[in-house]
Amino acid sequence: MADFVVHPARGLSGRLHFPGDKSISHRSILLGAISKGTTRILHCLKSADVEASRRAVEELGVEVQDKDGAVLVQGKGLHGLKPPRQELDMGNSGTTTRLLMGILAGQPFSSTLKGDESLSRRPMKRVTEPLERMGAEIRGPKGGDLLPLTVKGGRLKGIRYVSPIPSAQVKSAVLLAGLYAQGPTSVKEPVLSRDHTERMLSFLGARLKRNSGTEVTVEPSDSLRGRELSVPADISSAAFFLVAASIVPGSSLTTCRIGLNPTRTGVLDLLTRMGARLVLSPDKKETGWEPVGEITASFGPLKAVVIEPQEIPRLIDELPILMVAATQAQGTTVIRGAGELRVKETDRIDSMVEGLSAMGARIHAEGDTVFIEGPVRLKGARVRSFSDHRTAMALAVAALTAGGPTVIEGFEWVNISFPDFPKLLEEVC
Repeated sequence: MADFVVHPARGLSGRLHFPGDKSISHRSILLGAISKGTTRILHCLKSADVEASRRAVEELGVEVQDKDGAVLVQGKGLHGLKPPRQELDMGNSGTTTRLLMGILAGQPFSSTLKGDESLSRRPMKRVTEPLERMGAEIRGPKGGDLLPLTVKGGRLKGIRYVSPIPSAQVKSAVLLAGLYAQGPTSVKEPVLSRDHTERMLSFLGARLKRNSGTEVTVEPSDSLRGRELSVPADISSAAFFLVAASIVPGSSLTTCRIGLNPTRTGVLDLLTRMGARLVLSPDKKETGWEPVGEITASFGPLKAVVIEPQEIPRLIDELPILMVAATQAQGTTVIRGAGELRVKETDRIDSMVEGLSAMGARIHAEGDTVFIEGPVRLKGARVRSFSDHRTAMALAVAALTAGGPTVIEGFEWVNISFPDFPKLLEEVC
């Protein structure tokens, strides 16, 4: 396991260009595979997770090429995928697994999906249950809750699914299966989760409508059409640097061409509530299905906030780095209803409590509620990534404010979503 040493920073500055959004990169490859014609993807993220999506569609008979700085997916249409010759390896990618199950539920063959040790512990029943209601047959450990899972596609029927949790992956799996179903398929969530799948489906020609703020319906489709997709820069990746600039004295950083989809900008709203100095400049020239723009962050005093359960879906990937921000905020930050963090690549509540506590933070958890008292001058320490990319990067940002160097064990896990993180960190410090 690789160690990564982070030294305190005196101030961060520069203009940063981030890799493509991971969620949108996954969807571009998967939806491109079931579209007719060529889907040309610009700024597609190169990471271990996205590679799992690419590897899976190639195993299903889809040709994927790198050409002239773009990824070209030669789509087979909704009904052109071929039975895989071996098990489909999902690696560590929950997004690939859950979205692909929705597509495979409509195929006239069986497929088996497997994952690494971490992914094999993550719950899948939240997806397999509605897909089985639609008519798919899914077998696996604990009644289809854990990988490896075998999905036998078949004739699907449209359903109205009321999801007990707000989850873009659950919603996407059901909507993708709905493309193959008899009759319309609807998903209603308690709170609106990120809507990248809905936007991309509409952009590629699916018949989709939003019935209300949290319910969406897709009609069965004859075909999607391949198009050029320009992937915005990942706001979840940018969040690490926005927080770093907010908590390291003397900092001012600009992040370029960041995705500003309202279902993903909860981190910006939360940082603004904390008093962070953020300047947003939407790009009015940019056209397409996803809004983008620049964000400049600079150092300034932060104040504690209370994060309520209904806010969590728009913050879920950014909560680890927001915990770091809270260590430097005046007062006690409370994060309620964060239980979804316990079923990510690791238990991110436990990993962040352990790591930040080792660095001197006043942080503790009571069930799914996290309490962080600040501001605290952190200290250098040896901490663990818990084989989790977001834990590793969040602790690296915390280390920028510490007294003395911090050693992060298992830092290679950043390759899951952000292989360029160490290089960009060095550029701005």
